[in-house]
Amino acid sequence: MAKGIARDMRKGKHTSSRRRTTLCGDLARRGMSDLNGVIDFLSKRRQLVRVKTTVDPRYELGAVAFKFHGGKPVLFESVKGSPWAVFAGLYWNRAVLADLFGLPETRLPFHFAEAVAEWRSAPVHPVIVDSAPCQEVVEKQWDLRKLPAPLVGTREGGPYLTAAVIIARDPDTGVRNASIMRCMITGRDRMTCLMDIGRHLRDYYERAEARGQPLEITINNGVDPAVHIASVVPAVAAPIELDELGIASHLLGEPLALVKAKTVAVEAVATAQFVLEAELLPKLREPEGPAAEVTGYYAQKDNRWVIRVKGVTRRKNPIWHTIIPGREVHNAVGLMAEASIFRSVSSQVPVVKDVVLTYGGCGFYHAVVQIEKNIEGMERNAILATFAAFPSLKQVVVVDSDVDIRDPQDVEWALATRFRPDRDILLIPHARGHELNPVTDAGLGCKIGLDATAPYPRPQQFERFKVREVDINDYEIEPS
Repeated sequence: MAKGIARDMRKGKHTSSRRRTTLCGDLARRGMSDLNGVIDFLSKRRQLVRVKTTVDPRYELGAVAFKFHGGKPVLFESVKGSPWAVFAGLYWNRAVLADLFGLPETRLPFHFAEAVAEWRSAPVHPVIVDSAPCQEVVEKQWDLRKLPAPLVGTREGGPYLTAAVIIARDPDTGVRNASIMRCMITGRDRMTCLMDIGRHLRDYYERAEARGQPLEITINNGVDPAVHIASVVPAVAAPIELDELGIASHLLGEPLALVKAKTVAVEAVATAQFVLEAELLPKLREPEGPAAEVTGYYAQKDNRWVIRVKGVTRRKNPIWHTIIPGREVHNAVGLMAEASIFRSVSSQVPVVKDVVLTYGGCGFYHAVVQIEKNIEGMERNAILATFAAFPSLKQVVVVDSDVDIRDPQDVEWALATRFRPDRDILLIPHARGHELNPVTDAGLGCKIGLDATAPYPRPQQFERFKVREVDINDYEIEPS
């Protein structure tokens, strides 16, 4: 069916996109323009765990998934109470994700940054197709409580959608937005959700709500990695007046295919596994939570926004996709944020060479920035620019180019031997951060920058010892 979509697009439906003959991505050419292709790829590369024993989506599925946390993705082939398999772990291993994109692991953030840059300069827009795999079945009688959405944390308030991409249209301009938010199933056609402060979706909703109108959305479960990555681009890199779904086209290597929904005036991802056609209701709040969150804590129960589902479409044999709290969230958000931070900061502070958001910092709160120091003071400029590029950050550590920022021990070494607390701390009190971080006061807190760079020019006592480069293959070595 995906090939059929490609043929439709070749029949002249995307001639305006032919301004660019080359794109930075090639997921579609490599057969990964949908989740099925991704799972096939992982299976062929022996990078997939298949769980054949029947598991209960209430607590058991998540518990089993956690046994493989950070390793290979997991496909649960038999789920209690559901005819559909459940897929988890796609984003919890950067090496596996890099293999999907055909890249070295360290190139991933830069690849995503290139896709955003291409999109900003010469966007390849999505195309609308007449028929799509996501509408092979139009459900007549449906109940959200029958979906295999799992309960993972033992105190969670209900089953959650954690991997679904929400598409909405700006109520004033019609520009599309794609995002991911947690949605808790509360009834046959009802969910409650969280919309973070500063997100474009919340901006759309608040303008619609002020008019007493619902905001129509499609909730797309089981999308390809290009669509997922496009949906987590930080707002500073994807202005509200631009359709960020175009970024997916640049990662796919061809225009992203969308299809008109059946019951709402918003499009759906043509190759999604499930589509929930819905609306965010105005002037209404209902209980949501507790929810296992990016912080590693539970987000507490509160009255939050309400979704009413108006229709459900799906593939004939769909696979439900879920994201397990932990490294999946850290990578899914962190990789795109790293790309955005690097692009923004390096344009202002050219000595910046690389950026990583750490696992210990939840992929959200702690950044390590590598610079090629050429004058004193640039490290502080890098700290301030990094906080501006990603406001959710709480801590930034700046190190020299001889430090491996992906090795926590090497970063700790730089802090131990190059950082002086009496002069190398930059405190920014009463700054806006991330509202989900429990150490903040609804997002307001103190940020800290740590300068772990050696003085410039570098004194001899800060010269790191080196060994000569050799090729181990030149040596006859007998294993013990």
